[in-house]
Amino acid sequence: MAADGLTTKKSSYGPREAIERLEAELSARGMTVFARIDHAAAAVAAGLSLRPTALLIFGSAKAGTPLMQSAQTIGIDLPLKILVWQDAAGSTWTSYNDPAWLAKRHALGPEVLAAVSAMAAALDAITRAATGCRPLQRR
Repeated sequence: MAADGLTTKKSSYGPREAIERLEAELSARGMTVFARIDHAAAAVAAGLSLRPTALLIFGSAKAGTPLMQSAQTIGIDLPLKILVWQDAAGSTWTSYNDPAWLAKRHALGPEVLAAVSAMAAALDAITRAATGCRPLQRR
């Protein structure tokens, strides 16, 4: 089942290595990693079980501020996030919100469409580099 506006890619690496590679790739591209949330560890602390699931929250004021200047409500979806998770079969995946979907959701103006496209391209490149997946096939 695919969610609206969600981009999901299979990783060639396990969950721990995938999240570490993503964090390194984000930092190498000058983005700030604000937090790493380990949902699986929180589940264990609550006496529950959850397959490996972790969230990176990251961004760049230089990239995000123009979007918020266009529509401040996008601040609910910024900074950006990438979820790394393992399915029941043991495969590792990354998921993130498509910036074009976020732009539509918040009715961003045409003045930021180039920035939204650049953000989408950057997320694609970051996740490809960090997970070893092939480029997205556009249809």
